[in-house]
Amino acid sequence: MSGSGIPTLLGAPFDAASSLQRGAAQAPAAIRTALRNPSSNSWTEDAVDVLAPGVFADAGDVPLANPDDGTAARIAIEGSVRAILASGGRPLVLGGDHSISYPVLRAVGARHQGLTVVHFDAHGDLYDEFEGDRYSHACPFSRVMEEGLARRLIQIGIRTLNRHQWEQAARFGAEVHEMRRWSGPFSIRVEGPVYISLDLDVLDPAFIAGIAHPEPGGLSVREVLTMIQRLEAPLVGADLVELNPANDLSPRSGLVAAKFLKELIAALVR
Repeated sequence: MSGSGIPTLLGAPFDAASSLQRGAAQAPAAIRTALRNPSSNSWTEDAVDVLAPGVFADAGDVPLANPDDGTAARIAIEGSVRAILASGGRPLVLGGDHSISYPVLRAVGARHQGLTVVHFDAHGDLYDEFEGDRYSHACPFSRVMEEGLARRLIQIGIRTLNRHQWEQAARFGAEVHEMRRWSGPFSIRVEGPVYISLDLDVLDPAFIAGIAHPEPGGLSVREVLTMIQRLEAPLVGADLVELNPANDLSPRSGLVAAKFLKELIAALVR
């Protein structure tokens, strides 16, 4: 499936845990298409040609027999990520809604002890349950931290926490970098392995239309890119979630996602 250490794409076309609008299941195909859009080229900003042979592998999409069966989807996603890890690859998972991060991290956290999760998002995704669902896309990091799948949770771009989520953040020791206190990109310096979870709604809606939960007052594309590029720790996996192609009929949102994908591949290569 993948060679030793090679970043390996995996599509997780699941959006049944979305609380407002479905459509993120179409994102893996849209991002792959945007990656090859001739409006740009395949080079990253530090001169990695991501489409050169051997730079990354593509394991295709997780097969989901029933797109509404969350339990089966989580089992299939976790199993597919474990297969990538067993073959020596480093998973780069294209969601799907943000619920996919939990099964991905069940696999990655079992392989990499002392993991730090760097979570870019407008939302904390720390609800204990949301609308009766403990596996909603509003809950993945509660499940991750409850199970001890990560040692640290660093959340960047947050601007929607309510009292319950603040209590959850305190419970799990989450390091929350709120937008109301934002002073610009900073270098992420941690010891041990890092996993990046990038929800596209971390961006201010001025920069992306193809999302289901636009929240004003967010980061710019450049600010997120700068932080990925300044990462000073070994990156062992990542996910890119919550693109909703139906909300942007132009190619622009897909191109934003593809830009992040290229720079995540480069960070995994480094």
